[in-house]
Amino acid sequence: MREIEFWFEFGSNYSYLSVMRIEAAAAQCDVTVRWKPFLLGPIFRSLGWSTSPFVLQKAKGDYVWTDMTRECRKHGLPWQRPTEFPRSSLLPARVALIGADQPWMGAYCRRIMSLNFAEDRAIDDPQRVAEVLNQLHLPAQMILDQAQSDGNKLKLRQQTEAAQAKGIFGAPTFFVGDEMFWGDERLDDALVSASS
Repeated sequence: MREIEFWFEFGSNYSYLSVMRIEAAAAQCDVTVRWKPFLLGPIFRSLGWSTSPFVLQKAKGDYVWTDMTRECRKHGLPWQRPTEFPRSSLLPARVALIGADQPWMGAYCRRIMSLNFAEDRAIDDPQRVAEVLNQLHLPAQMILDQAQSDGNKLKLRQQTEAAQAKGIFGAPTFFVGDEMFWGDERLDDALVSASS
């Protein structure tokens, strides 16, 4: 099967780069994207980290923001360093679980990521998520109700546990079969593997 699993987090700056370009890049390779939203927070906590390593390690954090400017310029993406990092992204992830197999998933993810990393706006807000869904001409309240259901909350916990069980330690991470590729700079390699 010509497909790639795309494990990503809405609060992850490098996931922003991949979210914004994976759909078009995969289409060029005739590869199907399997969207896998999850939460990095529980994985970081299991490693003894209270937050992103980009915050905990100042030198790494300083480098990352310079790198993001460079990478966004390379890919022609808008970029504004968020004043809050990492931002809470629980509700957007829950909504993404509802949309993971829907044709609107890519557009939804790009809009949420743009709010965070191009407009420096909070994303874990029901009204803001509803605005995005309405812009996509989707039944916002129905989707939000489904996203906030106990069953879907459990599903996100299970998806995050599945990420950890697969050995995922950061985002974005791609799988082609059992082969793991970590980091936005490995997206093209993963697509080549999936299309060969």
